[in-house]
Amino acid sequence: MSTLRDLAEEHTHLRPADIDHLHRIAGDWQLLSDLSFADLLLWVPVDADGTFLCVAQVRPTTAPTAYQDDQVGRIVGGPEVAHLGVAYSQGRIWREGDPVWYGDVPARHEAIPVRLRTAEGEAGEVIAVVGRDTNLSTARTPSQLELNYLTTADDLAQMIADGTFPPPRHPGETTSAPRVGDGLVRLDAGGKVTYASPNAQSAYRRLGYASHLAGEDLAALHRRLAGDPLDGTEASNGILAALRGEAPPRREIDARGATMLTRALPLMPAGVPIGALVLVRDITEVRRRDRALITKDATIREIHHRVKNNLQTVAALLRLQARRVAMPEARVALEESVRRVASIALVHETLSMSSDEAVEFDGIVDRVASAATEVAATEVSVGMRRRGSFGVLPAEIATSLVMVLNELLLNAVEHGFPPSDEEDEPLTAAASGMVPVAVPEVDPELRPEVVVSAHRFRKMLHVSVADNGRGLPPDFDAERASRLGLQIVRALVTGELRGTIELRAGANGGTEAVLVVPLARNAPDGRSQA
Repeated sequence: MSTLRDLAEEHTHLRPADIDHLHRIAGDWQLLSDLSFADLLLWVPVDADGTFLCVAQVRPTTAPTAYQDDQVGRIVGGPEVAHLGVAYSQGRIWREGDPVWYGDVPARHEAIPVRLRTAEGEAGEVIAVVGRDTNLSTARTPSQLELNYLTTADDLAQMIADGTFPPPRHPGETTSAPRVGDGLVRLDAGGKVTYASPNAQSAYRRLGYASHLAGEDLAALHRRLAGDPLDGTEASNGILAALRGEAPPRREIDARGATMLTRALPLMPAGVPIGALVLVRDITEVRRRDRALITKDATIREIHHRVKNNLQTVAALLRLQARRVAMPEARVALEESVRRVASIALVHETLSMSSDEAVEFDGIVDRVASAATEVAATEVSVGMRRRGSFGVLPAEIATSLVMVLNELLLNAVEHGFPPSDEEDEPLTAAASGMVPVAVPEVDPELRPEVVVSAHRFRKMLHVSVADNGRGLPPDFDAERASRLGLQIVRALVTGELRGTIELRAGANGGTEAVLVVPLARNAPDGRSQA
């Protein structure tokens, strides 16, 4: 199904500003649909002969729909859309005509012209028409609630025709709440309540107001109810701003342990301020869950912070032990353990500063690579470069992957560019249990460099660590190599990461380690989790 923008750009000559205005209407018109107890269809003219295209549709949550089938994408002309033509050409709301039938459903047609106001604030030309179609199969004598809904809907419909609805959206706000069914309060031009729905009355009772709202000055009531004077003043100012014809941002009121979200909308049919519409919603439980999640997140971050501290303590103890060991082999083994523990601590340090169990991995790789060049036993200066991005990785992948990259980077630096008096121990045939062979010499013209590359493809992470150093001996066998670092790499890649690794000669010399790691994890029931 094409989007509103796709349909409008393909079939009409509307300007980008016109299409943006239609998007704003479609983003906020659930309110009008619920108040009208009617389906709303957004029609744009296709040709000068009176043909219209439906680019958006919304069904009411307060009444049965008039359309079982989706109307978006329909192009209709002739008598069926004559009412749309009248609204479009004459620029007025069309309410005449007898009911029509859609299959077994009788419906009443209305048509509301859509205008976009000019930069000078003047009412512009009609750019589209909103069809308001009501299912009459359940028609009955309206209650007080329904009468107030319909009256308010007519005011908003006139504001669409004037180009003053919907109001500008404030940054960060969504259109999902509060809705008509959550609670509705209508104010007159003086700010007094003329009607409050039962749900709205219940929301105010949660704040501690037990009397009926009718006749109350709502701005003054908000100041009295709010537990925080600043919140009360902001909520009160929002009501007063709506009465002046402005569209204030949504406000929350906290009182007696309850929280209520309010949204105030001006009512200005034909440009005349006649009052305001206030939508309210009791969000006490929502905010309680939010606070619980914030507490949980803080606890998790604190745990990661303590794990990082403990790992750093372990690394410090190993470093002290290494200084006291006389055997060179034991000292080297302890120093390698220090680096491995420190690389894991990097992940927990990043998680301790994050709000979720995922880390931005590029920074961790850069720090591990920098450390590898500093601690590696080599006589030459080796450059480190990262190509591509790892992106955000889950903690369970990041912890194992950082250890793998730590080992591969150290191997690339130490054994791709070894000291001149040192043989290539881990990557020679002797290390893999085979007969030693000659190891290629490093080209003195090349600048020593290790490149870490990463890219994602079809939920797989592809990583390579390539150097331009001495390269692998011809008969090197990674599966038979006895060095602990390579054993750790193989165990983590094939076990924890459930991926694959290949050590091979680089295309332009040197050595390249290629990893492929799945980014999706299997749930306990065997299904894949992203």
